[in-house]
Amino acid sequence: MKESYDLVVIGAGAAGMIAAIVAARNSLDVVILEQQEKLGPKLKATGGGRCNLTNTLSNEDFMNSFGKNGKFMYEALRDFNYEDLISFLGNIGVETHIPDGFKVFPVTHNSSTIINALEQELINVGVEIAYLTKADDIIFEENLVKEVLTSKGKIKTSKVVVATGGLGYPKLGANGDGYTFAKTSGHKVTSLHPAMIPLLTKDTWVAQCRADTIAKAQLRVDIKKYKNLKKTGDLIFTTKGIRGPVVLDFSREITPLLEKYGEVPILINMLKGMNEEELFSYIKKRTSENIDFNILQTLETLLPQSVIRELCLLVEADCELKFKDLKGEVRQNLVKILVNTPLTINGHLGFERAMITRGGISLKQIDPKTMQSKLVKGLYFCGEVVDLDGPCGGYNLQWSFASGNLAGKLLD
Repeated sequence: MKESYDLVVIGAGAAGMIAAIVAARNSLDVVILEQQEKLGPKLKATGGGRCNLTNTLSNEDFMNSFGKNGKFMYEALRDFNYEDLISFLGNIGVETHIPDGFKVFPVTHNSSTIINALEQELINVGVEIAYLTKADDIIFEENLVKEVLTSKGKIKTSKVVVATGGLGYPKLGANGDGYTFAKTSGHKVTSLHPAMIPLLTKDTWVAQCRADTIAKAQLRVDIKKYKNLKKTGDLIFTTKGIRGPVVLDFSREITPLLEKYGEVPILINMLKGMNEEELFSYIKKRTSENIDFNILQTLETLLPQSVIRELCLLVEADCELKFKDLKGEVRQNLVKILVNTPLTINGHLGFERAMITRGGISLKQIDPKTMQSKLVKGLYFCGEVVDLDGPCGGYNLQWSFASGNLAGKLLD
């Protein structure tokens, strides 16, 4: 490692690697600092190692998926959308495909394919890769970048890209350094919460239903002020709570509420949106065609038997009886709990298991046209370290690549 570089990139994830490549292609002398012994440790774990890179949404719909902060991405996506990412990867030897018409994967469905290609391109364009090198501090003078202090000595530079990621999966190198660099240079960091994470419930009956997958379950927060917070997708019960794609997405909304309230009541419709009237009609039709069916047999086409048994227990309904033989009040309660199953979320697995971080460096202090700090000239931020996080489905990786590409241009 030399004493000075045109650019120091801190963090060798998706955002950092593409920023370094873009800058080096523009003839800059670049070093990328990675405290792990390999590049892209978190990228390797993305999507269970299958690496869902991006998706085919229009830029407008993509931004809307991130909520109120999504508009910040306009310039980054205009310059580098999913088609540009596919083209970029193709040019460095990675073939991609879209098996479901929406999610984009490398044809190998192996994240190592992406990491190896990015590493080779870093080498091809002359980026120096400093493995096992931790950035300890960024030194500023009169709101200008001057040098970076590392575990292996000082580096003089006038430009730094901070691409350190969030707090999720600390065993893969996440430690919050990017937030520290931001704060010491005068930037605000919003509240940080683990996201894309399984949730824990106060309700113990879920343990009897573990491993059962409920397709297209509808989850919503049962707090009047937050009644519009809802998600639909596949749900899986666990020994101590719930997981699955819909829970990973929903957890982005739940973890801040848990910090505020301690517990968060939710309602789940496991019947693909069926309401009470529709369920009564379904039961009436099914029992008229199968007059000897008990409750388990009547409902087994809608839900796994383990789930039916537990919900029957909650309303004191004997699941071995025929539906018509239940007392009127019990019948009504059973239909209600089937349509709106209540759960109380009382915890989560923390940053140790969080795929992403909700919150980050305030977007108000970053120029969306360049990713440069509005406070310090020569300081750029990109990827998960800023206050933007999206749902499952390639959203967060696309943002990392797009913001890293923009930051790497080092526009003033």
